[in-house]
Amino acid sequence: MIKAVIFDLDGVLVTTDDLHFEAWKKLGAEIGIHNFTKEDNVRQRGIGRMESLEILLEKTDTVYSEEEKIALAEKKNNYYKASLESLSQKDVLPGALEFLAFLKEHSYPTALGSASKNAPLILEKTGLFDKIDAIACGLDVTRSKPDPQVFLVAADKLGVAYENCLVVEDSDAGIEAAKKGGMYALAVGAVKNNPDADFSADDLSTLDYSILNAD
Repeated sequence: MIKAVIFDLDGVLVTTDDLHFEAWKKLGAEIGIHNFTKEDNVRQRGIGRMESLEILLEKTDTVYSEEEKIALAEKKNNYYKASLESLSQKDVLPGALEFLAFLKEHSYPTALGSASKNAPLILEKTGLFDKIDAIACGLDVTRSKPDPQVFLVAADKLGVAYENCLVVEDSDAGIEAAKKGGMYALAVGAVKNNPDADFSADDLSTLDYSILNAD
């Protein structure tokens, strides 16, 4: 039985994909990588900052030390954070506000489960911060999806058993993490056909809320 809903952030509640892409592309150009593509950016969905950096660095033969990698990841994050100033409620994805309102009306606790350390800021900028009951993000965890840690932390913060949580995800890594955590998984967007998901939808505006009655 589903008693709580845990949301990924990018691609589920808000759209910041283009901001991430531009930040990685800018960093890449600075270190001589000029062929970072949207397809590369898609591979970064749902995973942590350092893992995302490795995808960028696949395109160069230059070897960087761990200290240099940390500095590069921080530089990218600074570019990305600067771009967040442009975020507003217009960047909330279709159906997100309506689904959150429905969950609140029907007393379903909600949480965020995101790899992003910028998640609280993004929620503030888009007007969603007060609509989520608990936040688990990159500031709370040490392991990235497909490890289920971020979702387990979110469920613990809500005080809801893992098997009673529904995770909403738009990445294969996120769906895998949800199932590893013993949770229901709703696949949306690009991964809506993921065979491991329990439910699917194009986005939250097309979601059949009756899935919440699943046993």
